[in-house]
Amino acid sequence: MAITLRQIQAFLAVTEQGTFTKAAERLNMAQPALSQLVRDLERELGIRVLDRTTRRVELTEGGREFHGAALKIVQDLDTAVLNANGLAERRRGRIVVAVPPLLAAVIMPPTIVALQQKYPGLQVAIIDARNDLVVEAVRFGKADCGVGTFPALDDTIERTTLARDSLMLFCGRGSRFAACDSVAWRDLADEPLVTLTRDSGIRLLAEVGYETAEITLKPAYEVTQITTALALVEAGLGIAVLPTYARAVAPASVLVRPLTEPSIARDIVMIRLGGRSASPALSAFEGLLRRFVRQLAPSEAD
Repeated sequence: MAITLRQIQAFLAVTEQGTFTKAAERLNMAQPALSQLVRDLERELGIRVLDRTTRRVELTEGGREFHGAALKIVQDLDTAVLNANGLAERRRGRIVVAVPPLLAAVIMPPTIVALQQKYPGLQVAIIDARNDLVVEAVRFGKADCGVGTFPALDDTIERTTLARDSLMLFCGRGSRFAACDSVAWRDLADEPLVTLTRDSGIRLLAEVGYETAEITLKPAYEVTQITTALALVEAGLGIAVLPTYARAVAPASVLVRPLTEPSIARDIVMIRLGGRSASPALSAFEGLLRRFVRQLAPSEAD
């Protein structure tokens, strides 16, 4: 069976207008062409759908039965087209984003607010989880994208760099580093260090800094959350080496200074499954996300 949408539209136009002449005018086509479309439809269906009289066209019994189904087909198609246009114009859509908790806390709220102001019909759902679970959510389709700092990933995952984030020194106002514009890693020797546990990528980068400066890393405190590390720094119990974006949740009494010799940085990236086109909604989200990530991870401390 090779029934076409054009045949169905011709049939419905005739039933609505009552004559082939008026239906042809509505569809802006010649009447013979319209009549041929209806004949072709009847041939494909194997039944007559219209009874033609000298004054009016009426539905046959088979035509009445087919009419309801044909009308639903056209209505469903119109709805699908409207929905697709809505997605293309970003009037509607839903994005699921997986992101580590601290990064989620500092970048997701402003990004979502900006997105909803520009595209009120778009919705965002958040999965806040540690990095490995973010990658897993993206890989298995639980999230449309993930945001964070990730090690090398396999070829099934695409990476888009959003910003470059540097490790910074966080210290209290009473610290000997408070008056410094920047601090060399070697100057951290013998300072009580508040650090994250070794399952953190931040801790591993801190170890690289200490090794490069040829000083020993001996943690005074090891914690799993950046907010805990910041609280300990605020209490004067040590210094911390943390990513730039941690400034967004640092207490006012905690100062931030660039670390040099060497400068150590990593990419904040958005990841998604490779080989798939990004939806218009996701593209809109990415553009706004990039702006706010760059605001939170500038190249220099204030």
